Amino acid sequence: MENEKIRTSRASQSREKDKRPQTWTPPSSLDAPPAPDGYRHRWIRAEVIGFDDTKNMSGKIRSGFELVRADEYPETDYPSVKDGEYAGVIGVGGLLLARIPEEIAKSREAFFKQQTQSREDAVNNDLMKEQHSSMPINAERQSRVTFGGTKK
Repeated sequence: MENEKIRTSRASQSREKDKRPQTWTPPSSLDAPPAPDGYRHRWIRAEVIGFDDTKNMSGKIRSGFELVRADEYPETDYPSVKDGEYAGVIGVGGLLLARIPEEIAKSREAFFKQQTQSREDAVNNDLMKEQHSSMPINAERQSRVTFGGTKK
């Protein structure tokens, strides 16, 4: 057993030539800190072309959003509004970071999904009302484009 070689695993051996070159990507201007448990973060519009969008902001606040302050994340350096009504809030280019409880966010999604389904049903019902028996309307509303050959 004296002649036995000490073996190292191949995984522990590194090869410089196998390393892939790292590519540079521009940083995202909308990087945001992770939301606390039970919340979601979302960027909301506070101004458009230099004009305050008070209607959008008040609507979002009434919907359950609350603004995220930069001092809540002291270990990081996120851009924040320096002065004015939203001083200290994390913000970039007219957008402010807001959080909403997960429960309200899911409720909003369900509400808008139901709204969309109701509108879609109304369009389908109105369309079928105009249908003539000699020319039925394809309710699937899917089309296919083929370029030569046989249909499958």
